[in-house]
Amino acid sequence: MDLPSLLSLAQMAWPVMLKGTGYTLLFAVMSMLFGLPLAALITLIRVLRIRVLDTVMAVYVSAMRGTPLLVQVFIVYYGLPSIGIEFSPLAAGVLTLTLNVAAYMSETLRGAIGAVEQGQWLAGTSLGLSRQQTLRFIVGPQALRAAVPSLSNSLISLIKDTSLVSVIAVTELMLATKELISTTFQPFPLYLAAACIYWLLSFCFEQIQKWMEKRMAYPH
Repeated sequence: MDLPSLLSLAQMAWPVMLKGTGYTLLFAVMSMLFGLPLAALITLIRVLRIRVLDTVMAVYVSAMRGTPLLVQVFIVYYGLPSIGIEFSPLAAGVLTLTLNVAAYMSETLRGAIGAVEQGQWLAGTSLGLSRQQTLRFIVGPQALRAAVPSLSNSLISLIKDTSLVSVIAVTELMLATKELISTTFQPFPLYLAAACIYWLLSFCFEQIQKWMEKRMAYPH
């Protein structure tokens, strides 16, 4: 492909891919914003061992982690309407990604809490704090600091996972790229451009992760 043709392709493809990138960011950010509080709630239920709910959350996490995200998208968008529950493609995509990432992040948070020294729990008890108060004021902040890298990795993975919602006709970056290929018949440069955009988005969030780690690091 000569340079003029490549420049012409880029000029035509850029607006479409930019719009698709916007949807990709929308899915990732909204799913993370909704998923993090849900993950915190799941973690709280499991760490405090709230009866019945603890078992329910354990099954939920196992199901989300043990089934492909693509299957989950199909269940929410194509399966639920058969029992009277219907979502728009955008809502179905955000809901599925939220439920999926919340399960993974809850295990990250639970693991971070479990890694905090048992003495911190005992210290809270000696100060007259309840288990909930100890988790909130002593153990929780330490666990969150340790969990930041893994939580950031979940966001980076989420950006890549948004490509799966293209199967329900949401014009995010991957579907936008496929539609361009169907009209231009130039798969290599367009797929390469999409890969570079995903890489750039991931790189930006990696820099945010590093900044957060520095901000939350223990003072020396």
